[in-house]
Amino acid sequence: MRAYIIRRLLLIALTIFGILLTNFIIIQFAPGGPIERIAAKYAFGPGASSLIGKADTGTDNEQQGVYSGSDSLNSANPVFARDLEERFGFNKPLLHRFAGMVCNYLRFDFGKSYYRNERVLNIILEKLPLSLSLALWSTAITYIIAIPLGIRKATCDGSPFDLWSSVLMNALCAIPGFILAVLLIVLFAGGSFFNLFPIRGLVSPNWYEMDTFAKATDYLWHLALPVICMVVSSLSVLTMLTKNSFVDELHKLYVLAARSKGLTGRAILFRHVFRNAMLIVISGFPAAFLAALFTGSMLIEMIFSLDGIGLLGINAVLDRDYPVVFAMLYIYALLGLVFKLISDIIITVVDPRITFDAINV
Repeated sequence: MRAYIIRRLLLIALTIFGILLTNFIIIQFAPGGPIERIAAKYAFGPGASSLIGKADTGTDNEQQGVYSGSDSLNSANPVFARDLEERFGFNKPLLHRFAGMVCNYLRFDFGKSYYRNERVLNIILEKLPLSLSLALWSTAITYIIAIPLGIRKATCDGSPFDLWSSVLMNALCAIPGFILAVLLIVLFAGGSFFNLFPIRGLVSPNWYEMDTFAKATDYLWHLALPVICMVVSSLSVLTMLTKNSFVDELHKLYVLAARSKGLTGRAILFRHVFRNAMLIVISGFPAAFLAALFTGSMLIEMIFSLDGIGLLGINAVLDRDYPVVFAMLYIYALLGLVFKLISDIIITVVDPRITFDAINV
């Protein structure tokens, strides 16, 4: 297992390098960029001066520059364009900027945002607690509901309960999370019917003045609708995965042998079937949590006005804030690859008979 982990770690490094290189090259040919955005605001309205003032003028952005600017702007406003390129570090050679970015990323130094005089890592850490709350609660609740429900459906395969619950699961799977979010707001958050839940923020403005019980209640009150939307969107998939995994195991020969020995159905299920059937479910937990953290909550955060990682990523893409975009891409790719390795390790812990030593990666 040690040799497998070492090979996987080396593969992670190569994969991260390839992802950064590919996206760095794509950015050079992508239309639009921070220089165009600032120049447009400077030419057609106020606000550019404040953006330029917030841009970092030190070495951080010179090392983090990932975009080469626009020839049209250089010809139309040569002095202004050159000033922006120097401030953002776009006047450096491509190889120099990419090498500097990789070296800094190895130290988790992502430079500063183009539009905020603040380090990118601090911005991400500021937004992370909210997204962590959504991801942890939604993933935990999904597993708590889906695993018992999937086991029940497997033991009652073909029964009316299994058929009706499958219809319900398929119906839930067909509802996009953002559509459900709008529906819940209309029904329960003052849209047209009831005004039972807030639709903005994670806590009330006077949260710090409350006692402990009131703080917990207020936190859960704000979290209810966003978590429901995220749970519903992933519940059906995990439930059907659990059911199919247990159904496959229940039809294997070792179950028939256990029944021939006189073991009860409950003993067979939890002593023999459970460990084998739960391998695929448990190993998928890190990936499910990561998906909920970075991608599953993007639209939910926008709809419920939650200032988290998802909203930060969307705004960074729209504003062409490339240090933030590349930092989030780097962190997401790194965590995804590391969590995949953790999933493999979890499999060997749950079932020591499984080994990856003979696998070439």
